[in-house]
Amino acid sequence: MGLVEMAESVFARVRRLLSARIEDTVDQMETNGGDTVMREAIREVDRAIDEVRGQREASMARRLQAAKQQAMVEKRIAELGEKARFAIAEGREDLAEAALTRQVDFETEIGKLVAVQQSTTTEEAKLEDSLASLRSRKSQMEDALRAYTEAQAEAGLGGDKGFELQRTTERKVEQAEAAFDRAMGGAGGVNFTRADAKTINAVAELDSMQKSASVKDRLAALKAEAAGKAA
Repeated sequence: MGLVEMAESVFARVRRLLSARIEDTVDQMETNGGDTVMREAIREVDRAIDEVRGQREASMARRLQAAKQQAMVEKRIAELGEKARFAIAEGREDLAEAALTRQVDFETEIGKLVAVQQSTTTEEAKLEDSLASLRSRKSQMEDALRAYTEAQAEAGLGGDKGFELQRTTERKVEQAEAAFDRAMGGAGGVNFTRADAKTINAVAELDSMQKSASVKDRLAALKAEAAGKAA
């Protein structure tokens, strides 16, 4: 199975895990009289997180290798240009033509390597989004399991408190489900929107401000450098 096929299978698994309703899992826990179902579901999410992380690292390694190869090919193209100039100077047009032909071949390879880097960069971003969504999903499931376990323990003692904790479980499950529904609203199937949009938007705005400040600093440095050379 190739890298693309593996990535597609990972994304399919992520979609399946995120499309499962937490409420259904809690219902199964109640039917089976235990929390085994939820614990196994959480373990499956953990396994998916490990798989996505490994796929992301493989994609990153492929991108870095392509970048390294591109640098090597670009160096070779420059060397061939010098060889062609030398051949012309020596009156060997045939050798210059051969060097230039080889340059064209290498330039074609450059295009392929650039395409690899672009595709792997996109894939890395999707995998990173999948990781974030899976981690959020795991947290929701752990909250639901913890609330369920506490409610079951209190219900065993009897009284109104047990009933109240059961309602707490239901509220937490509803909150987890609502967060998941927001996550599934993201476009593309894998670019899942994080829960708590207000916080994420604030962080995104901060990232944008930091990026703009960095660009301004670099631009000012370049201008200062240019002015120093002109002086």
